Amino acid sequence: MTNNDNVTISDIAREADVSASTVSRVLRGTAKVTKAKREAVLSAVADLNYQPNVFARGLASGQSMTIGVLTQNFGSPFYDAILRGVVQGLYGSDYFPIFADGQWQPEIEQKALLAMMRRRIDGLIVIGGFLSAEELNLFAEQIPLIVAARDVCEFEENCVGIDNVHGSYLATKHLIDLGHRNIAFVGGRMDHQDARDRQEGYLKALEEAGIEARQELIIEGTFRRQSGVLAVEMLLSNRNSFSAIFAANDQMAYGVRLGLYRRGLRVPEDVSLVGFDDEPAAAFMIPPLTTVRQPAVEMGLEAARIVLARLRDESVSPAQLTAELVIRESTTVHR
Repeated sequence: MTNNDNVTISDIAREADVSASTVSRVLRGTAKVTKAKREAVLSAVADLNYQPNVFARGLASGQSMTIGVLTQNFGSPFYDAILRGVVQGLYGSDYFPIFADGQWQPEIEQKALLAMMRRRIDGLIVIGGFLSAEELNLFAEQIPLIVAARDVCEFEENCVGIDNVHGSYLATKHLIDLGHRNIAFVGGRMDHQDARDRQEGYLKALEEAGIEARQELIIEGTFRRQSGVLAVEMLLSNRNSFSAIFAANDQMAYGVRLGLYRRGLRVPEDVSLVGFDDEPAAAFMIPPLTTVRQPAVEMGLEAARIVLARLRDESVSPAQLTAELVIRESTTVHR
């Protein structure tokens, strides 16, 4: 028999000389089976070229065997690295991911999640985004849900990420240790917790060093490259004095670098520059960018691990991952 679409569990049972229930237990791995019977079943599966009908199995079990993954901004190196980790983490399981893009817009994010829920996904991984704890809890009451790359108050036990306050503190302290006192900060959207946490870390390092925070040096960006360019224009047009800039993500740091170049300012000779994320391109910027590394792939792996464990009704908590300062040539001693 070569057409595996026509092979049934009963066919395998006859070939292996075991019961159909034994075949089912071997294929599902739901109970112990003697070594001899297991080998007989697996040999019959190979001989008959059997492949399970996942759709039919899903109908029987009430599962779709899919994990919904909501990301932000397809093509972003940081978010795509998390997606890569999710895919790797689900590999070898019976579950496959389906993807949607929230596009950094709350209304699109909500519509995307509702669309995936209508497709009866078995679990959900939300990367970044703007959903509130209340909204996330409504989804979490229905299926296992993990948030990656974002810390949500009152939903922390379901979040995989880093301590953004500490990561931002490390970046700012690095500049202070180099002798910088007038440090500009280009933040993200302040309706997002990550942006608020990174600004908090910046302010914490200044306060610890006895440096008064200057409101005119704090620019709210959008986490996009264009806002980095605009931030430089705002700082220079207002004739603000600064010797260093800390951008709350690498994308904005790239924009800052371009804005400084257009104004004839060198990095790091005239202005030291630090980013956040450590995207792959950061090491190839001219000069290579000092930044805070987020373990993006590990975030995706951990999110997938937790979702799969909870689908097995295992009680597990996400691991706290660590931010790391990566020092390259975009920062130097202030003279």
